[in-house]
Amino acid sequence: MKRNLIIAVFVVFAFSSVFLLSSCAKKQVVTEEKQVKAPPKEVAKVEKEKPAVKEVKETEEAKKAEQAKLEKLKELEMTKKREAEAKMNEEKAWQERRIAKVEAESIYFDFDKSFIRLEYRSVLKEKADFLKDNPNIYIRIEGNCDERGTNEYNLALGERRANSAAKFLVSIGISPDRIEAISYGEERPLAVGHGGGAWAQNRRDDFTVIAK
Repeated sequence: MKRNLIIAVFVVFAFSSVFLLSSCAKKQVVTEEKQVKAPPKEVAKVEKEKPAVKEVKETEEAKKAEQAKLEKLKELEMTKKREAEAKMNEEKAWQERRIAKVEAESIYFDFDKSFIRLEYRSVLKEKADFLKDNPNIYIRIEGNCDERGTNEYNLALGERRANSAAKFLVSIGISPDRIEAISYGEERPLAVGHGGGAWAQNRRDDFTVIAK
């Protein structure tokens, strides 16, 4: 009887030990499984974050590219503007030189004559070319005489000289509406003196450009 009791206690103890060991093993396996499974979650989290970082980076690069493009366009626009201004200034300077030449070149007449001398026809043709290139430009022809003769006679002679140049310009294509002819007679001498050299310089037509 006592022996059987001892055997029964031993069996119960053995069973309890096996049960306890089994439980510990399961807990350990579960714990290990959790520990093993945890990293993939962290990895998944990191993988999930990577696309967001990539998108931000791509957005920043796109902004930089767009900014660079805008700056390039602005630079090109400024370059074109500077080139246009330079061209405009060049054209203006060229126009001013042409105007200065038209006004600087007078034509001269023989004593008591009003016909256009042969050597001055090319001068008048250049003035006509200028007027053709600039339809908004008008010209005033100013007839002048030397001091010999009366004031009335010289005013009439100066008018004939101015009209003679005007008729020549009209004959080569300039509208008479763009030409004004006046006479100053002997009132505006170019050279001061009473000899042939001074008189030759004062028998002339001057030209003034008028923009309307």
